[in-house]
Amino acid sequence: MLLALVDIADLLLTILTWVIIIQVALSWLLVLNVLNTSSNGVRTFAVAIDRLTAPLYRPIRRMLPDFGGIDFSPLVILILIQVIKKLLGGVVTQYYLGG
Repeated sequence: MLLALVDIADLLLTILTWVIIIQVALSWLLVLNVLNTSSNGVRTFAVAIDRLTAPLYRPIRRMLPDFGGIDFSPLVILILIQVIKKLLGGVVTQYYLGG
């Protein structure tokens, strides 16, 4: 049962990682004017993905200093996700070794 929960958590963290990477790439494409928000589909997708990631970024943005327009909150979240994944791996290892 514990291993199934750890697997589900790992899957969700992997999905979250990809959502953040897609959001960052999309924001760069919008800033560089490769994609245009006048397209209804692009605008809808950008708003939806921003609504998914904004609650994660908000507390990190409050703690980080101003870096002059560069947002490091996605990087911090990705590092935290990797730390959580390592901790979950430790739980699995402990489960197998500890019995």
